[in-house]
Parts: sequence; C-alpha cells; structure tokens
Amino acid sequence: MTDALQQLAARVCAAKADATPLYVHGGNTKKHLLGRTCSVERTLDISKYRGISHYQPQELVISARAGTPISELESALAEQGQMLPFEPPRFAGQATIGGTLAGNLSGPGRPWLGSIRDSVLGVQLINGSGQILEFGGKVMKNVAGYDVSRLQAGALGTLGVICEVHLKILPLPEASVTLTRDTSPDEALALMTNYAGQPKPLTGACWVNGKLYLRLAGAASAVEHTAQIWGGDRVDGAIWTQLQDMTHSFFTPSAELWRLATTPTAPCSDQADQCIDWGGSQRWLRTPPASIPQGAHLNLFSGGDRQTEVKGKLDQVQQTLQLRLKKAFDPAGILNPGRLYSWM
Repeated sequence: MTDALQQLAARVCAAKADATPLYVHGGNTKKHLLGRTCSVERTLDISKYRGISHYQPQELVISARAGTPISELESALAEQGQMLPFEPPRFAGQATIGGTLAGNLSGPGRPWLGSIRDSVLGVQLINGSGQILEFGGKVMKNVAGYDVSRLQAGALGTLGVICEVHLKILPLPEASVTLTRDTSPDEALALMTNYAGQPKPLTGACWVNGKLYLRLAGAASAVEHTAQIWGGDRVDGAIWTQLQDMTHSFFTPSAELWRLATTPTAPCSDQADQCIDWGGSQRWLRTPPASIPQGAHLNLFSGGDRQTEVKGKLDQVQQTLQLRLKKAFDPAGILNPGRLYSWM
C-alpha cells in the first residue's frame, strides 16, 4: 500500500501547488452531519485506502488504514472475542475508521467505555504540505508526551488527511442484560445519576419515548446480581444498536437535529420529542433549547442551514488556538476549508 499512500500525498502536494482546496472523505456518510457544508469541487477519496495493517489480540491493539469500514473491523475483532469500546456508528456498513475519528463519533457506552479519542494510540496522516507524518504509537507503552494524534478527533479532516489509525481495544463482555421501565425524563435522569454512581457493571443508560433503558455488561455473576437488585423488564439489546447506528425511529430524518453535550445533572428540556443518552450527558433535541446550561455545548448535528455556523461560538482565545493549529498542519488552508467553522 506504499504506492497508494504516496499517490495520496502527491494529490495533496498538487493541490497545494495549485492553491486548490480539497474535500477529503472516506465513506462520505457524514457529509451532511456534524459540520458545515464543504463547498469544494475537487475531492480526495480515501475509501480505497483500506485494510487492517496490524493486529495483536494479546496486546489488545489494532491498526487499520483510514478507508477501512467499521463493520470490517468489528468482524475481525469479534472472531477473537474483542470489540471497539467506543461503539461507532456503522451507517449501513459505509462508515470508515478515518471518518469516525475525524467526526469523533462514539456510541451509547461512551461514559463508561470511553470515546474514540480515548482509544486512539496514534495516527499516520498527510498534512497540508503533502508530508506523511506519524504521531503516537501502535502499542500503549509507546504513547508518551503531548498526544498530537488525538487532535484529529473532531477536526473533520481540517488538520490533515488521516491515513492510518492505531487503536486499543477491549474483550467482549461475558454477559449483557438490558432493563427497561416507564418513566418521565426527570425521573430517568435521577435514576441514571444514581445508578452511575454505584460500582455496578453499567455500560449504557438512555431515555426515549417514555422509557428508561439500562445496559449491564461484564462478568455474568455481577450482571445478574445487579439486574435482580435494580429490577425492571428484561428486553433484547436492540435499542443499543439502534442508538449506535442512529437507526432508532427518533432519528428519522427531519428538518433539524440538535445535540447538547452537558452534565448528567443538568435540568431536562421541556421538549416532548427528545432522546437522552450517555446517562444524561448527551441530549438529542429537535429544536434548540431556550437556554444552554453552564459549560454545555450545543451544535446542529444534522439538517437545517449548514452554510451557517453549526457549532457553538468560540471565544477569542479558543479561536486563536484553532487558527494556529490549522496554520501548523495546513498552512495553505486547502483541507476541508470551512467544514468546521466558516473562518477556518
């Protein structure tokens, strides 16, 4: 795959020489999600730069080229009884590991199992000058110092073309049980906060359509003991897959979908149509809330006018830091310009 990597680097070099911006993408499943519309004609498709390049089940690490589908990674890991702890959305099998990192997307187990940012050990990328760079390492003991590779999480391809990702992984749980009960959103938040503070094998907590769902996963004895104490109806775990892949009926396409990242104890929105995930830390809303809790972050996840700013406004210091990073990684500003912010 060395020739393919050099060809990608040559494309970036040519774009810089011509001062022609590039729209970088893999499976292109997130074109209308997360960030602004990238109005760039020339594309750099990395979906064919794919495949698992390094896998050590005993060391709980795996490396894959950026165009590798999430579903392909999960299949290889499942054969060894292992998993991607951050439970990324697969988007009908088209989502790639590079795009997942660029979008910083994690599933329902995020508060307990960590985000993709937490799982990244290192990356290989091509910067805006066409240089092939390596950051971090392939195993946990090699990761030291300032972890530049994690800057790629959520950068939406504006800080480099992600070519390869090195990740830590986890064993699949021995047992898993999903409990549910009817509650109001306020009651659900109180229960989620209470349960999250207990030393129990909780790996998922959400509320949607009037029901609270709790996922217990881990050692069979601990899961069964906790399920008996907490009570509730036992159901299959389909809700977690639906949340992970955003195929639940709540996510049926509509005009707008807002994502509020906040503290689990923040007051509930009075909106009837909402989904509360991550034990209360992630709130999905159809319209923006009347007020945003202190320290919370609100962004227009999908739908709406994506030519305007879709993320919260940064203060002057934060904006200056973002621009400095962009200048360091992409001095000519050719990689996904305007995708994250209009001014970057």
